[in-house]
Amino acid sequence: MCPGVESDVPGDCPKCGMSLELRTAEPAADEGGELRKMTRRLRMCAVLALPVFIAAMAHVIPALAAQSWAAGTMSRWMQFALSAPVVLWGGLPFFVRGWRSVITRNFNMWTLVATGVGAAFVTSAAAMLAPGVFPHTMQHSGHVPVYFEAAAVIVVLVQLGQVLEMRARNRTGGAIRALLDLAPPVARRVRDGTDAEIPLAEVAVGDLLRVRPGDKVPVDGILEEGHSSVDESMITGESVPVEKQEGDRVTGGTMNGSGGFIMRAERIGRNTLLAQIVRLVGDARRSRAPIQALADKVSGVFVPIVFAAAVITFAAWLWIGPEPRFGHALVNAVSVLIIACPCALGLATPMSIMVSVGHGAQAGVLVKDAAALEMLEHATLLITDKTGTLTEGKPTVLEVIPAGGWNADDLLGCAASVEQSSEHPLAAAIVTAAKTRNLPLRTAVLFASETGDGVSANVGGRAVLVGKAAFLESRGVSRLDAALAAKAVTLEEEGHTVVFVAVDGHTAGFVAIADPIKESAAGAIAELRALGLKLHMLTGDNAHTAAVVARKLGIESFEASATPASKLARIRTLREAGNTVVMAGDGINDSPALAAANVGIAMGTGTDVAMLSAGITLVKGDLRGIARAIRLSRATLRNIRQNLFFAFLYNAVGVPLAAGALYPIFGWLLSPMVAGVAMSLSSVSVVTNALRLRHARLDT
Repeated sequence: MCPGVESDVPGDCPKCGMSLELRTAEPAADEGGELRKMTRRLRMCAVLALPVFIAAMAHVIPALAAQSWAAGTMSRWMQFALSAPVVLWGGLPFFVRGWRSVITRNFNMWTLVATGVGAAFVTSAAAMLAPGVFPHTMQHSGHVPVYFEAAAVIVVLVQLGQVLEMRARNRTGGAIRALLDLAPPVARRVRDGTDAEIPLAEVAVGDLLRVRPGDKVPVDGILEEGHSSVDESMITGESVPVEKQEGDRVTGGTMNGSGGFIMRAERIGRNTLLAQIVRLVGDARRSRAPIQALADKVSGVFVPIVFAAAVITFAAWLWIGPEPRFGHALVNAVSVLIIACPCALGLATPMSIMVSVGHGAQAGVLVKDAAALEMLEHATLLITDKTGTLTEGKPTVLEVIPAGGWNADDLLGCAASVEQSSEHPLAAAIVTAAKTRNLPLRTAVLFASETGDGVSANVGGRAVLVGKAAFLESRGVSRLDAALAAKAVTLEEEGHTVVFVAVDGHTAGFVAIADPIKESAAGAIAELRALGLKLHMLTGDNAHTAAVVARKLGIESFEASATPASKLARIRTLREAGNTVVMAGDGINDSPALAAANVGIAMGTGTDVAMLSAGITLVKGDLRGIARAIRLSRATLRNIRQNLFFAFLYNAVGVPLAAGALYPIFGWLLSPMVAGVAMSLSSVSVVTNALRLRHARLDT
C-alpha cells in the first residue's frame, strides 16, 4: 500500500501497518509464514473467546438465563480470565501497530482498532479490579457493566479479516509464482559428445544444451541443431506454437513440442527474458497509480474525523442516552471506531494493481508502472514506429527474378556467395535466403564494397556485381530487357528494395527484398480503431516505403525520414494539442519519444533501451498487445472505482449506524461485534472484487 517505504528487515509498514513484502519478486523462503502465524492466533483466540461470548449472552439464552452463575460474579471473572489472553496476546500485533501509528503520526486502521478494543477491555478490567472508582450511577444490578465479549470477539473478527485478506493477497502473487515455475530446475548439457543433467544455476553462457520433446527450454539462446515447434503461450499469450529452425532464438521457460534440438545458451540467470519479466511484474505491483492519491488524501483526514465522531457519540449518549448511560456511550463509541477502519479504502487501489499486473504478464503485457496503466485508459492517439513495430524489422528476400539463361537458385546462390563477405542488412537477407534453400555458397575473392551502392567479387573465375542499377551501369553492365525492367519498377513501387546481379558484364537478374508487414498488424489496427484510437505512423524510413505500408494498413497519416529529435518534438506537439499520446516503438532511436509520450509501449523484440524508456512492454512485439493493454487498463480502472465506491459507501452508511442514528426511530443499536464483522467483510469484499480481474478478457 505504501511503495515508498523500504526496510532492510521484515516487519510492518510504519504508515499503514500492513506487513512489508519482499522488494524482489522471488517468493520468500518462509512464504506463507505470516499467514500461518495469524491463523494459529485466530484458532486459539476463537476457542477462548467463544465461552466469553456465550457467558455474556447468557441472559438471552433460555437454558442459561435461569442459571444463577450466569449473571453472577463467577461469570464476570471467567470472562475476564479468558478474554485477557485474547486481547493481550492475540491482539498484541494490533496494539503494536496502533501505537506505532500514533508515535509516527500516521493514523490508520490500527489506530482505531487498538483504541476501540483497548477502551472496551481496560474499562471492563477496571470494573472488575477496582469497581469503587466508578460512580454509583454507573452500576447496573449491583455491578459495573463489563464488555469483555466485545473486546475479545472484535480481536477474533479482526484476526479473521486478516487471515482472509492474507489468503487473497497470496492469490494475487499467483501470476509471479506461475512465471517462476516456468523455468525448469535442470538442463541437459552437451559436452564431448555426451549429455549430462546439471542444475539450471550451473549453466554458463555458450553451453550447448539438449532440449528433448516435451521439455521446457532452460534458458534463452539460439537453436544450433534440429528443429521443433515451441509453445510460447505462457510468455506471449499466443496459443499457436512457433516453428523454430537453426538460427532462431528460443526463450527460457517455453515448452518444446515434438521435435528435439540442441541450443546454445546466450542469456542465463537474471538476464533471461523470464527473469526480466518477473522483475518487471514485481516492480509494477509496488508502483502507485495516480488515482490512489484520492484514497491517500481521504485516509489522511479520515481517522481524525472518526475519532471526533466517536467522541461526539460518547458525549451524546452520556448526556441524553438511556441508562446505563456510560455503558451505552462506551459501546457505541467503540462501534464507531471499529466499523470506520479505513482498511478497505487503503486496499482499493493496490489490490487491483497487483492482480491486473499479474494477469497482464500472463497475456504478454508487462506493466512497468501503474501510472502508465492508468493513463492508458484515456489514450486518444497512437503513434507507431514502422520498422519492427508494424513490420517484422528484418529484411527478407521475397522474390528472385532471373534473366534469360539463369534460374532463380543459381542467381541467388551467386549473389549470396558475394554478399557473405558483406555486413549490410540486405546482404544478410540474401545469404539467409540462400541457406534456407540449402544452396551451396562458393568462395569469393577480390571482394570490394562501395558503401551505399553495391559490392563486387570474383566467384569461380567469373566477375560478379551485386547492387543498385546505377552501380551496375557505372561498371558497363548491359541493361535489363524491358519486361524485367518493368517488373523491377513495379516491385519498387510496392515498397520492395531491388538488388541487381550482373555476371561477366551482363545482367543476370535481380532480387526483391522487403521488410514484410507483420501478419497481425492489419487485425491489430482494426482492434485499436474499434477501441477509439486514432493512428499516426512516425518512421525514419523514406517517404515512398512509408506510404506503401500506410496504404496497405489503412493508416490515415504518417511522417517519414523522422529522426529521434523530430520524433520527440512531434510527440510534445501532439501532447500540447490536448492528445493523450501512446507511442509504440522498438529501437534505440524510439527511446526519447517513448519517454516523452503519455504512455510509452516497447516491443519486447526490440532493444533493452527502448524497454527501459517505456511504461509498458509487449513481450511478443505484436500490436495486438496494445489492444490487450488498453482493455487491461480499462478493466483495472473500472475495478478500482468500484472498490473506492464500496469503501466510501460502507463508511458513509456504517458510521451513522454505529453511532446509533436508528435508535430514536427503531430502537436499534449496532453491537461492536457486528461492527467488527462489517469492518472485516468490507476489506474482504474489496480484495475479492480485485481478484475478479484475473478473469478479465483481454482479447476480442
